[in-house]
Amino acid sequence: MTLEPGFLAVDGSQRFCLWHLPEGRPRGSILYLHPFAEELNRSRHVVAEQARAFAARGYAVLQIDFFGCGDSAGDFADADWAQWRRDGRAAMQSLRDCFDVPLCLWGLRSGALLASELAGEAAADVGLLLWQPVLSGKQHLQQFLRLHLAAELLDGRTRGGTEALLAQLAAGAPVEVAGYTVAPGLAAGLAASTLKPPGLRQRMHCVEILPGGGELSPGLRRFVEGRQAGSSVSDDAQCWLTPGVQSCPDLMARSLGVMESLLP
Repeated sequence: MTLEPGFLAVDGSQRFCLWHLPEGRPRGSILYLHPFAEELNRSRHVVAEQARAFAARGYAVLQIDFFGCGDSAGDFADADWAQWRRDGRAAMQSLRDCFDVPLCLWGLRSGALLASELAGEAAADVGLLLWQPVLSGKQHLQQFLRLHLAAELLDGRTRGGTEALLAQLAAGAPVEVAGYTVAPGLAAGLAASTLKPPGLRQRMHCVEILPGGGELSPGLRRFVEGRQAGSSVSDDAQCWLTPGVQSCPDLMARSLGVMESLLP
């Protein structure tokens, strides 16, 4: 396996990319779409280990940092959901230009929303591997904004609920949450996004991560029913929430098996 860092030009600026390349011609290609804000940083170790495991099985994996994230150009405060979608579209094209093999979009949390949007745009047959997919971008945004409210309560300050923060964003003013400045364009795009079912020629598998195991949550169960989507549960740690998680062996083994069906 070869690890190759590099940059991809999108809209006149650079996006950091990390290529995990197998020996010889790839059997398939995988584009990883990362989650929102601090969830990106907390999940990096587990995602990198999974990407290496995919490459060892013969898949070419591309990780991209969206505009304003990681080592890519721009500030998070200037990030926009439509820009992130263009970043993902450019990364998909880069994979297709390099390798004439089947493609899978692999998304974690809000990255799953982007994956389903990009798959909806694609005329080609693509697979989707979604880790703990966010079903509603609006609900995800509201949960993130509650971090701001929690910080206010700790400081003895209260300036209204999430409705006040949503109104601030709707008025065109950014909101700072847990060290991240969220721009109105990013918030609006995220809030308008919902997880979309796979197309007629597309294959989707959703993995829900529940420490200790259990059954699919009611929301995800309703989504996969009748939508030609597979699902399973991993009992590993929730790496996007828990700092310091280095490995998720059950999730890794499960994902390797699923990829065999998504990219046969």
